[in-house]
Amino acid sequence: MKQRKIDKVVHAPLHNMGDIQVRQPLPSFEIDYLDPFILLHHGHIIFEEHTDLAHAGVGPHPHRGFSPVTFVFKGGSNHRDSRGNKREILAGGTQWMHAGMGIIHSERPVENEMEIIQLWINSPARNKMEQPFYYPLSKEETPQFKSPDKLVEASIISGKLLDIDGPIPTMTPINSAMLHIKAGGKLDIPLPPDHNAFIYLLDGKLRMNEQEVSGKNMAVFGNDGDGISIEGMEDTRALLMSGEPIGEKIVAQGPFVMNSDTEIMEAYRDYRMGKMGILIED
Repeated sequence: MKQRKIDKVVHAPLHNMGDIQVRQPLPSFEIDYLDPFILLHHGHIIFEEHTDLAHAGVGPHPHRGFSPVTFVFKGGSNHRDSRGNKREILAGGTQWMHAGMGIIHSERPVENEMEIIQLWINSPARNKMEQPFYYPLSKEETPQFKSPDKLVEASIISGKLLDIDGPIPTMTPINSAMLHIKAGGKLDIPLPPDHNAFIYLLDGKLRMNEQEVSGKNMAVFGNDGDGISIEGMEDTRALLMSGEPIGEKIVAQGPFVMNSDTEIMEAYRDYRMGKMGILIED
């Protein structure tokens, strides 16, 4: 396996999102777009004991034209949407939603502590106006891989990694895995050479291609090899993503990701007209 070199390490500074602070390495001054990955938010929130969790988190809001995906690392997320889906996903699980032509959803915490990564993944123009779908995946339903040294665990969510097929269907080839690496753990991970790929570290420290990367940073790999090698310098939690580039112009504005300014204006119009449905929470 020829190792991919790290092209850049992108720090994840704090970013205000309403009343919530999240870490956002993508987009940033260092990297605007990593086709097909649009945005990454890492949120670790501890709510006060008296908080009404049913109305905390993120209330009803629309999306169109991409897949907002939530990887739950601590606590849980309670998803509701305008298509009638309602599901609680706890730590180790994933909520994958293709917004398609338009959907309104909310994400509320299940417990007083919640740590998630939300990743926006672009959809090709041909799929942007399809019917939405929602795919919840619990920890128990997620295929697991353990390294030969038993120190690295990978939860395979989509695509094919380490000869394991992830159960969630995607619009384009997308590999995704939640990683838990203990100090001293080592693993070689083959990746398609044409995929754009990154690892975001929630905490800890990894050595990759003789370079050390610490938590709250995203390592973006070049397309100069067919895999990566990781070694845990500390106990580390991380998200590994690789995806085949779509190669289309995108326009991202607010909660919508389309291919032109006109399509963005149409998305706002359709949302205001109620064409994306209605979500009324209890």
